[in-house]
Amino acid sequence: MVKILAAPPAQSQLRPIPGRPGLPGIGHVLEYIRDPLAMMRRQWDSYGEISWFSVAGRRWVAVLGPDACQEVLQNKDRVFVNSDGWSALIGPFFHGGLMLLDSDEHLRHRRIMQQAFTRSRLEKTVDALNPAIGHALDAWEPTDDFLAYTALKTLTLDLATEIFMGGAEESTDREIEAVKKAFVDCVQAATSMVRYPLPGTRWKRGLDGRRVLEKFFRQYLPARRSRETDDLFSVLCHIESEAGQRFSDDEVIDHMIFLLMAAHDTSTITISTMMQYLGQHPQWQDRCRAESLALGTTTPSYADLDQLGSLDLVMKECLRLVSPVPVMARRAVRDTEIRGHFVPAGTYAAVAPHFTHHMSEYWPEPQRFDPERFAEHRREDKVHRYAWEPFGGGVHKCLGMHFAGLEIKAIVHHLLLRFDWHVDPGYVAPLDFTSLPFPSDGQPVDLRQRSADSARQAV
Repeated sequence: MVKILAAPPAQSQLRPIPGRPGLPGIGHVLEYIRDPLAMMRRQWDSYGEISWFSVAGRRWVAVLGPDACQEVLQNKDRVFVNSDGWSALIGPFFHGGLMLLDSDEHLRHRRIMQQAFTRSRLEKTVDALNPAIGHALDAWEPTDDFLAYTALKTLTLDLATEIFMGGAEESTDREIEAVKKAFVDCVQAATSMVRYPLPGTRWKRGLDGRRVLEKFFRQYLPARRSRETDDLFSVLCHIESEAGQRFSDDEVIDHMIFLLMAAHDTSTITISTMMQYLGQHPQWQDRCRAESLALGTTTPSYADLDQLGSLDLVMKECLRLVSPVPVMARRAVRDTEIRGHFVPAGTYAAVAPHFTHHMSEYWPEPQRFDPERFAEHRREDKVHRYAWEPFGGGVHKCLGMHFAGLEIKAIVHHLLLRFDWHVDPGYVAPLDFTSLPFPSDGQPVDLRQRSADSARQAV
């Protein structure tokens, strides 16, 4: 049965937002987890670009299509805040992260954080990535049904530990493993149905994990303050904005915990998606490998990675097909409107780039893998400013997007030089959307080591 979210004020020309409550108690949670794209399509077909749905007793407005997404993400009147929106989902575990800040506080933090992602620092990061990737891939044992996602999740978490924390050389292996477990517990807790610290629940493990992470970073923070090195932990302790502003100790810790999550899970799903489609489309795997071989190095620089044009097309297409962050959360702090619909203060908004990326109105045959969409002679992503928005938009557009692209391309470059792989053309990844999307089967691929002669071509 169709119900409206709230009646517009008297004499208003705004339209009410239609929607449906879903199942008692849980709303549309199960429907979203099973297939968010199908759920959003039903919302679109039934109500259009603005409608409401329910999640565990809380009403959310579905913001669908590039026009509506642009209106909310650009947020010209500063009506929609990130902090309240994301806090409803991940606040207890990742509070203080850049994505959960707003207004002047967000601007101050962003101006400082920008100094951690300058070109010179990214060049050093790439130099550090290469040996770490090589060492991690030494442990891979090629076989049929190699679980690519599972292996990549371990690899990217190891890289985060190495690049972000400099390996935390003062700590023991046991401490590092405890940090990794605590981090995973925080990520998993964000979508817990039981949102109270009851023993044995994901929520309780997440809260405990947050305390473990805070204790760990606080323990090693004085050493990072005393001497600057190239790892992100140390960089955050020393960078300052052009106005001379710096992060406090608590702010450094908050950002480290958040960045571990942001840089780990999103990169993992994108690389995993790339391995799937390159395995199903050998012509593209060969094309990308030819460009990697042409670099003549197993340790590509920042500039080298920029030359991998085909790999860039594949990465962009995979970001479209499987958006690492399918929905972006916002909350209205006062009465407002979206596309002529009345939005009362306090309303949660779910901005859905994943839906936009699959709209046939903007992407011909949207389910088909076609990296040429992003080639200069086509540029389907330019049909609308917000047709392709995997990194969001407005003042909260992802600050680490260039770092993410470099990490992803560096890892896939190493994979192309070391391995061949095949994926059944009929394989469809069983994506689990309980939190960020991931293939619940670990994403099997038939992985083969390339010959020594082939490997020497890259040197």
